[in-house]
Amino acid sequence: MPTVIDDDHPARVGLAAAWESVDARAAGDFWCTLEDRRPGLLPQRDAPLFFAALGRLLVGGDDPANRAALLRVLGHAYRHFDLLPHATTIGDALLATVARHARPLWTPQLTIAADRALCPAKRALRRAAAQAGDGRAWWHVEVIGHDRPSPDIAILTVRPWRRLPFQPGQAVPVCTPRLPGHWRWLSPANAPRADGTVELHVRAVPAGTVSHRLVHDVRPGELLWLGPPVDTGLSLEPSSTSDLLLVAGGTGLAPLRALVEQVAAAPDGRRVTLIVGARTFTDLYDAIALDKLQCAHDWLTIVPALSDDQCAEPAEQGDALTIALEHHQPGQDIYLCGPPAMLAGARPRLRARGVPAARIHLPEGFTR
Repeated sequence: MPTVIDDDHPARVGLAAAWESVDARAAGDFWCTLEDRRPGLLPQRDAPLFFAALGRLLVGGDDPANRAALLRVLGHAYRHFDLLPHATTIGDALLATVARHARPLWTPQLTIAADRALCPAKRALRRAAAQAGDGRAWWHVEVIGHDRPSPDIAILTVRPWRRLPFQPGQAVPVCTPRLPGHWRWLSPANAPRADGTVELHVRAVPAGTVSHRLVHDVRPGELLWLGPPVDTGLSLEPSSTSDLLLVAGGTGLAPLRALVEQVAAAPDGRRVTLIVGARTFTDLYDAIALDKLQCAHDWLTIVPALSDDQCAEPAEQGDALTIALEHHQPGQDIYLCGPPAMLAGARPRLRARGVPAARIHLPEGFTR
């Protein structure tokens, strides 16, 4: 998906600065402007979230994965509220609002740049809306648990106000009001629960503004937004009961743990081996939950893969994929999720060991 304005273009920098200067009152002004021009287009309660997302799309600057999350949310919003016929009106209302609230940063040059930026933004929105299914664009959720098993990882438990219709292995866009307009992909670490709660595993990365807030700042009682779930290539094949070899690195454990819970909810005779990669034993951030799963199910085997722990058992020393290959059995379906470096060479190594391509499942187009 192309960016709206090239990252090194001075106009993009100026637009971004102008957008950052806009305060929270602008969303209400945007809704009033839109209501004056086309009454009833957008519910007032959704205006702040919509305004922040649309403005972020206009100024650009997101990496491809986060831009895809933003467009996933906006595409569903445009379809759900039937906004495409009114895209020009919405765009004009957005620019008029930003121009009023960004003075004195807003200049005639930025007006021209913003008008130009609207054209590719509208094209991207049309494509996103065409690909969107029916249903809601976002879910309000309350953080009811925030655990820090390590300095840079948080396990969040959230409770949606309305049930989130997701399947194990999928990913959802996540946004915090601390950074409105910024969306990041996360995968639920659980199968759907009776109480509707969702567990999210987040690692704070150096350039990850959203992940940093979720790990270090967010607390129980705060609200987050979740966008529409999307398949990532990690869902179980409905017609298959093959044994599973699951290979996780870092917080890539989350969607694979959800697959284990899915099998546990409806056992079908298959055996599951879960390889959990980490540097050292103390880096196994979800060890307690994994131990409970293994104790409860005799068909489940969990093996740590410790790449930098000289005290580990010899059978547990090595990177996750190397350890996984030692446990591979013919006929297994293999699911992998983890850092890009882990995934980059996974398919060639597995194919070299004779694993059929159809049995190899990696996340498609999403980063951890």
